[in-house]
Amino acid sequence: MPAVKPNRKTVARKRRLAETIEALAALQFGPKQRNATAAYTLLALLDLQPDAPWAEAQAPLRGITPIIDFIATAYGNRYAPNTRETIRDDAVKFFVEEGLLLRNPDDPNRPTNSGKTVYQIEPTALALFRKFGTPKWILTLRRYLASRETLKHEIARKRDLARVPVTLPDGSHVALSPGGQNPLIKAIIELFCPAFAPGGVVLYIGDTENKSANMKVQGLAALGVTLDSAAKVPDVIVHHTAKNWLLLIEAVTSAGPVDGKRRKELKDLFAGCKAGLVFVTAFENRRTMQTFVSHIAWESEVWIAEDPDHMIHFNGERFLGPYPDVIPTK
Repeated sequence: MPAVKPNRKTVARKRRLAETIEALAALQFGPKQRNATAAYTLLALLDLQPDAPWAEAQAPLRGITPIIDFIATAYGNRYAPNTRETIRDDAVKFFVEEGLLLRNPDDPNRPTNSGKTVYQIEPTALALFRKFGTPKWILTLRRYLASRETLKHEIARKRDLARVPVTLPDGSHVALSPGGQNPLIKAIIELFCPAFAPGGVVLYIGDTENKSANMKVQGLAALGVTLDSAAKVPDVIVHHTAKNWLLLIEAVTSAGPVDGKRRKELKDLFAGCKAGLVFVTAFENRRTMQTFVSHIAWESEVWIAEDPDHMIHFNGERFLGPYPDVIPTK
């Protein structure tokens, strides 16, 4: 029996996949970024069908799930939902770092970990891919490669403009990724700390883009605290040195107040700390606090950024201070 010939669609899909891998190789991407998954991801972000000419490549805004859906529909290659991280880490993330893709160009202030995050092919790269297979491809490619570093610096500069600048109590500065709870974290450090922990030392600032970037490991170790990368660390940790309190602050915009369960988790996580523990939930405004007020743990504090000079104390015999169960033994 003669072998069954592949149909036209299958042939077109294989040819387009090979072309895309060839284009990625020409762009000097390594083996991990020019495999089938990376190539399919790029085709999804070019909105390029198997039989469409490269000149018809487009630049839609697409998140990871729409990318997976496009690959399944256009190329018959179905990725399971649990491969989202593979596509993000092995293709999209690297393409963003190399300036091939833009992340959230429609809203630079969208949080990095937002479920609404989208990606788009960078305009210069789009113009390049539209020349693939034509006599102008080689010259356009050379110009693109020559200007890629400059292009990456410009993309990074624009991304930095959207970051949240924060001035620490000691006058130094850090920049947090845009959006999410980071504006509230900025208020905690610049408004809460001077009012309620004057002279305090910020030992940790959580940032969705890089959780460990702003952690003072030695400062925590001096207090008997060691935190690994898997630990569920509060959003801000401040050592009130004058009173030897360690303020554990959760910045809440949509979830995560210090409720009874979280208070116990933090107490266990910081067991052995040489400073007394103080648990604080921070909100942007009263309206947000009202959503969570029934969950706030007793023997904890609430601070609201829109009323920065006031604190709400949840029960107990003292105001803003550690309770006997979290005072270090001598």
